[in-house]
Amino acid sequence: MVQTGFRTLPHGITLSCRTTGTEGRPVLVFLHGFPEAAFVWDGLLEHFAKPENGGYRCIAPNLRGFEQSSAPADVAAYRPKHLVQDIAALIAMEGGQLACLVAHDWGGAVAWNLAASHPALMKKLAIINSPHPGTFLRELQHSPAQQAASAYMNFLIRPDAEVLLAENDFHRLWEFFTKFGAVDGGHAWLTDGVRAQYREVWQRGLTGPLNFYRASPLRPPRPGPPHNDPAAAAVTIPREMLEVKLPTLVIWGMGDIALPPALLNGLDDYVPQMQIRRVEGATHWIVHEQPELVAQYLKAFLA
Repeated sequence: MVQTGFRTLPHGITLSCRTTGTEGRPVLVFLHGFPEAAFVWDGLLEHFAKPENGGYRCIAPNLRGFEQSSAPADVAAYRPKHLVQDIAALIAMEGGQLACLVAHDWGGAVAWNLAASHPALMKKLAIINSPHPGTFLRELQHSPAQQAASAYMNFLIRPDAEVLLAENDFHRLWEFFTKFGAVDGGHAWLTDGVRAQYREVWQRGLTGPLNFYRASPLRPPRPGPPHNDPAAAAVTIPREMLEVKLPTLVIWGMGDIALPPALLNGLDDYVPQMQIRRVEGATHWIVHEQPELVAQYLKAFLA
């Protein structure tokens, strides 16, 4: 049974969390992305809490700005260092070292940074369709295909993005699921029940989630007036902030339109202890589409 509760961190941020499993057992933490929330992990929380699957203590926080977690008004409060601080503090409250950190999309952006800067906080790292900052920066700077695939980011930083996304029962947000790649059978996972869960989260507010994009320069440039915004073209990242020296599993739905498989090229240069599971017939939303396969790959990796 998934339980809900709150964790107030020492630096004053409160995260709403979903949990399963027995306290004192090895801990798995799951980080969600946009436009999602912690509930997307419920099936995996229940799976890995079972004794036959490891009997883990499983925790899925809503990142700051999402659902009922703290949502600071200042865009600068969503810079990577603050997002990393939240999860580092949560891990400290839950025993100090995870068996594994599992993350998707924006959660993966936080996880890559956390694993590089605080490797002692976890034994292993598992990433699901979330680009490593080194390869993402390379592709944003040099690949017209990635620049086009990421153009939606510059829509999400518009000052009127919240209003536009909420129009017509969140019509544009539903298109994130239907336009970022379809698999055989369409989008059968997007049931009325799942839609209701998403709608409940989005109705709480979209400014916090959108501030993740507004605070990050890792997006395509906007040349010329009125913006003259170089975005990723002006970014450099020190090598030591990119190296992840932990055993790492990368699961990648190869039909991800927003994050093409070219992002996997050269990844082993930054992550030497890595295994990649490429999944044909899956998209960015592989956690919804093929939860059993994701669970199978994670279980093998954790063993």
